[in-house]
Parts: sequence; structure tokens; C-alpha cells
Amino acid sequence: MAKILTITNQKGGVGKTTTCVNLAASLAATKKRVLMIDLDPQGNATMGSGIDKHTLKLSAYDVLTDQASAAEARLTEVPGGYHVIGANGDLTAAEVELLSLPRREFRLKMALLEVMDEYDYILLDNPPSLNLLTVNALACSSGVIIPMQCEYYALEGISALVGTINKINQRLNPELKIEGILRTMFDPRMSLTRDVSNHLVDYFGDQVYRTVIPRNVRLAEAPSHGLPALMYDKSSRGALAYLALAGELIRKTAQGKVAQAADAAAADKAQVQETN
Repeated sequence: MAKILTITNQKGGVGKTTTCVNLAASLAATKKRVLMIDLDPQGNATMGSGIDKHTLKLSAYDVLTDQASAAEARLTEVPGGYHVIGANGDLTAAEVELLSLPRREFRLKMALLEVMDEYDYILLDNPPSLNLLTVNALACSSGVIIPMQCEYYALEGISALVGTINKINQRLNPELKIEGILRTMFDPRMSLTRDVSNHLVDYFGDQVYRTVIPRNVRLAEAPSHGLPALMYDKSSRGALAYLALAGELIRKTAQGKVAQAADAAAADKAQVQETN
């Protein structure tokens, strides 16, 4: 069954879409089955995956409003080797239409049930705001990846996002947790970058990914060519960083499964002892 991860930050310009596209491509390069869903009406993750958002026949809008299934809306012939449910301006209407639909916070969760077993990872790109699209993403995810720049205002923004995640955890999705915090546009030459990075590690500990994403020209150029950095320039520092992040995520997922198995075995043992 797929591990569903929301990539979000209420602050714009921190590398959410870049992370979603390049992590999807990097996971696919390691032979993982990946579905990326664009939930941002701007459709940048769609375009960055080599798909013209203006020619989409079916999109995330159709999935959320029950006009198409996830299987029908996904595109499978994508340069990066992953599948995509794209987005365009139509998705703006979904925010309004969802208000009148039953179980409006769980529309995406219900839609993904039919394809869950076909993927190892489902990655969700989100708009830089907390609306019903983002709530739908958080309500169906087991983890949140938070990309952030190491700057002062980012520290203030992350506290608000953590509060939002906690509220969703309490009210809609008890499985939701922070999967990891990703330092993006990282420049170790700046003292502020180093200071903020140290604060993050001190506060969040091993929730902060060891991998950092550097400022990289090739990474910035790739979207204009409709390609992940791995397809545009596989030897670039940006592409290599996202490959490292994919490896870190895969290892963390495997460790989590081992821990879950150990907990289940311990629970079974305790139940047997109580019965005896």
C-alpha cells in the first residue's frame, strides 16, 4: 500500500513544487512506483513534469468532484518515469464546489482508495495556503514533508504550520505526522543559513533531513524545459541532492515498517500472555 506524503508550506517560494517533482523523479529512478498529484491551481508541478496544463482532458478537479476516478485522470507517459494527476485553473472552482459536497475534507482520500495498492509513494503538491485542497491532502496523508529556506521568517512560518498539522491530526487524521523538514536553497556560506539550520536541528532533531538542497542553477532551469533536474542534468548538484533525499526517505520508510512490525509482535505477545 502506498505511503502518501503531502509536501507543503504555507509560505510561498520555498521549493514545494521543485521538491515534489524532483523527489517523484528520484524515487522513480530507484524503481519505486510513484504517483504525483498536483493540487495547486497554478499547475506548476504539472508543467514541470512535461505536461501542458492547458490541454489536460482530466485533472485533479475532476477527481475531487467525482467526475473522474483517479485511475482515469492519471497520466502514465511522463518523462520522469512517474504517474501524474495534473492541475490547472479549473482547480480553483473545486475549492468552491467542495464546500457543498458531503465529507468534503475526505474527497481525495476516498478517490485514492482504488489506486493505493498500485504505488509505493503518492506525493501531493499543494498551494501556499491552507484551504480545502490542502486540508484534503493532509486528511489522506500519513506524513508531511516541509520544505523551507533557512531564514528568519521561515522559522515563524513553520510554527504556524506545525500548529495546523496538529489540528488536522486531532480532528481529521490521527495518523498524520511530520515526515521530515527539508532545508532548501541552502547556502552554507551565509551565517544566517547556518544559524537557522542549527535551530531547526536543535528543535526538531532527527525530523530534519540530513540531505540539504543547495541553490543550483540547473535545478532552477529544469522546470522551463518541462523536466525534473534528474532528466535535465543528472550530474548537477540539485539532481544529486534529490537522489540523496529519495534514498533517505526510502531508508526511513523501511525503518518505520520494521518498527511497526516489532510493535505488532509485542502486542500479540502481550495478548497471548493475558490469555494464558
